[in-house]
Amino acid sequence: MDHATPLEQALHAARALVLADLVAGQVADADVVSLVEDSVTHRRWWVEQWPEGVDYLAGLVAQDVQDALLEKYGRWPLCPVCSHGDPHALDVEPELGPDPHWVCAKAGVKVASVGALGPVFGAGL
Repeated sequence: MDHATPLEQALHAARALVLADLVAGQVADADVVSLVEDSVTHRRWWVEQWPEGVDYLAGLVAQDVQDALLEKYGRWPLCPVCSHGDPHALDVEPELGPDPHWVCAKAGVKVASVGALGPVFGAGL
């Protein structure tokens, strides 16, 4: 039986968390999933250079995908907390650290952990 290395397990977990959020936001089209794969490929190299960063993969992949989506499609994920003013995206915090979560910087609140946007967007699991 082939066992995945800790690095591969962390990469698969990061991919799964970000994909769950994309599905929850109903934006998991094939071209968007390709953005996730591009990030995972890049982050594989990154964590091979800095193994101590393995715990940061989920937040970094989320940020990579968020940045790539902004360039191609617009802001994601849109803040579900603020009902007034211009629509704005949630941020990933910490920017480089374990236990990443989506926050509304304007309201100063944690909205959900990365991978847990489903209930927030009504896609309860």
